[in-house]
Amino acid sequence: MPKFESLDHLNEYRRQLRARRDPAQPQVLVCAGPGCLPLGSEEVAAAFRAQMEERGLNGKVALKTSGCHGLCARGVRVLIRPQEIAYQKVTPGDVPEIVETTLVGGGVVERLLHEEPETHARCQHKTEIPFYRGQQSLVLRKLDVIDPESLDDYLALGGYRSLRKVFFEMTPDEVIDAVERSGLRGRGGGGFPTGRKWRICRDTEEPVKFVICNGDEGDPGAFMDRAVMEGDPHAVIEGMIIGAYAIGARRGYIYVRHEYPLAVKRLTLAIQQAREAGFLGKNILRSGFDFDIQISQGSGAFVCGEETALIASIEGHIGEPMPRPPYPAISGLFGQPTIINNVETWANVPEIINMGPEWFAAIGTEGSKGTKVFSLVGAIHHSGLVEVPMGTTLRQIVFDLGGGIPGGRAFKAVQTGGPSGGCIPAQFLDLPVDYDSLQQVGSIMGSGGLIVMDETSCMVDVARYFIGFLYEESCGKCTPCREGLKQLKKIYEDITHGRGEEHHLTLMEDLCAAMASASICGLGQSAVNPVLSTLKFFRHEYEAHIRDKKCPALVCRPLLTYTIDPEACTGCLACVRECPVGAISGVKKEAQEIDQELCIKCGLCYEVCQFDAVRRE
Repeated sequence: MPKFESLDHLNEYRRQLRARRDPAQPQVLVCAGPGCLPLGSEEVAAAFRAQMEERGLNGKVALKTSGCHGLCARGVRVLIRPQEIAYQKVTPGDVPEIVETTLVGGGVVERLLHEEPETHARCQHKTEIPFYRGQQSLVLRKLDVIDPESLDDYLALGGYRSLRKVFFEMTPDEVIDAVERSGLRGRGGGGFPTGRKWRICRDTEEPVKFVICNGDEGDPGAFMDRAVMEGDPHAVIEGMIIGAYAIGARRGYIYVRHEYPLAVKRLTLAIQQAREAGFLGKNILRSGFDFDIQISQGSGAFVCGEETALIASIEGHIGEPMPRPPYPAISGLFGQPTIINNVETWANVPEIINMGPEWFAAIGTEGSKGTKVFSLVGAIHHSGLVEVPMGTTLRQIVFDLGGGIPGGRAFKAVQTGGPSGGCIPAQFLDLPVDYDSLQQVGSIMGSGGLIVMDETSCMVDVARYFIGFLYEESCGKCTPCREGLKQLKKIYEDITHGRGEEHHLTLMEDLCAAMASASICGLGQSAVNPVLSTLKFFRHEYEAHIRDKKCPALVCRPLLTYTIDPEACTGCLACVRECPVGAISGVKKEAQEIDQELCIKCGLCYEVCQFDAVRRE
């Protein structure tokens, strides 16, 4: 890779690069994203490498490990291009058949194609799969077609093209104006207008400024930013270069949690490649602009996703939030003006510059422009990463893209925005997903987690889990958050163990009001969402736990009762053998009985009974 000394040098290299590449050459792209790696994508890639060498296909077929293919529920995924044949659940043992049938014979391995759960229709091409057909990919568009460790791949698809326009055709103010006109809002949670934040920072008179990429993705079930950092790291770097030019920063930081070692590895390599190519460092492309990036690793504290806590962590202090104002755009890292945006926000910036702010603003809704990446998980057929225009309804995401609820069970709720988000019931399935609409029903966009729940979920238990998570992750600096979460956790333990009382519901609402108004940072302020939303939409479940001492969803074990139907029991003694406390007694080949005083409600008897004789209520 040469060091590009000028724009002409870069353009000529890109031209030669494209001339050397045959668009008709077969390619095998093995997903190495967060979902497929644990399932053995490296072993699948190694099997392809061995088979291609054995069949003399090296040089004729290109083999790449790519970023996330999106449909994580069906890994390991393999994409054959240019035919766009999408294989799923590929194992090393399947590779010889794929090579023989598809790469050599031009056919298709039917059993490895995507199959729709309801119709059982098989989809040969990626574009035929409903999961992909309903998406509009901007941020994710390159993840399944490039090698994230290849700068050449990124350049061949137009990477770093936006720098030409920014450095040689636009002033910093014009860059900010373009971002403002695009309507881009921060994708990390709050949804603050990105261009406005940049302009506030630009207008400060301090000579030293910083840009930061917030890659501290800590929401349970969320992996959007991880997938982008691992699958398209140069897009993040390119966006940060543009942001630094716009506000006048000379140094940037990418803050990544230590649980993402592959993201750290690929970002580190991408930064090194960008330096060697002249996109980072002194006098970038002879523009007169200097800028460099370094990586700062977090230690896994959820609160460090909050921008002031993240800044403290980079500075080497305990990751605790600070009261605002002043906001980081005025006084941030080391007391200097600082812009913090998350991974997805930065990755959008090059496309806005390349395609124009009007193009971006034409996507989405009036108040929420562009697309949004979501991690779709939970009680859903097709879990994975989706990217849709803002304003797409929950129904479209859950049922059209996600394939609906498995097992014929009914949809119950979806939680948006991570542990601090709200639980949205079925009556709002046609709600457009944008910043304002979600806030109106007591939830938030957050970074983009979507957890789908079916009728087997207990909403009291769901809220209990998230309050427990936030209690563990609270830094404890401010009393409303520290003590409020502690008390909420205790109340939930009482309710789910049969000790709940009527006044607990009012007490929870009062605690939430105090936390929302008095906590220092967003963790405490938004921690009330899972409580208030479930109280509002699923209050009858709370009342059943408190008044009837029953869990309608049969989830909260302390409230369950196990009995044996004497008409159905055959006296096989399977339950007797499994009971850890000897609570079941009876004669062989006769009906057994459970001693309720001894029963610890572990549920083993229910699980082992083959005759549906054990009842749970």
